[in-house]
Amino acid sequence: MQKDFRLEWRQRAALSGMLLYVGSTVFVCYLSFALRGGELPVPAWNALFWIILLFTAVNAVAKGFLQESRGRLLYYYTLVQPQAVIMAKIVYNALLLLGLALAGFGLYAVVLGNPVQNLPLFLANVVLGAVGFASTLTLVSGIAAKATNSSTLMAVLGFPLMVPMLLLLIKVSKNALDGLEFEASRSSLLTLVALNMIVSAVSYLLFPFLWRS
Repeated sequence: MQKDFRLEWRQRAALSGMLLYVGSTVFVCYLSFALRGGELPVPAWNALFWIILLFTAVNAVAKGFLQESRGRLLYYYTLVQPQAVIMAKIVYNALLLLGLALAGFGLYAVVLGNPVQNLPLFLANVVLGAVGFASTLTLVSGIAAKATNSSTLMAVLGFPLMVPMLLLLIKVSKNALDGLEFEASRSSLLTLVALNMIVSAVSYLLFPFLWRS
């Protein structure tokens, strides 16, 4: 994790590029709705937010293993256990996505309004979404890095795996937008927690076999 943070700090242009991507996407939504005098409907507000966050996650996490050269991976192989590598990548990507998600939500709310009535529920859902996106896409990035056309494989493998989680996230966000209590979203939140734990456990167990290939 320390290595990833240092590498990100040295390559600040990449982080700036991701922030620019979020900002430009929000600005396009503003040009399409608010600037023309139209009010963005709540379901559209919710859907656009998660679409922006999903594509931001793919762009941010894809470089996790794809930017590592084969020689550097061989060097890591001699230093640490594969479980330490995958868990460090997941935690780092989760923190990175959480920061991008909160920054994106702040900008999104300022530009297009904030219809969220249950803010704690919405933020808890954002945290679970960031962890879920990070854990799933980190494993997919590790698999795609072993292939020749890694960028295409990342999209092909990543998006089908994200659909069930994305449906749950949109459902909980809709409840938060409507002002419903935590009790109405308890089962969905527990399902999201279970999915995150399953993906992390699968990554922990299966990544050593991928590491040796």
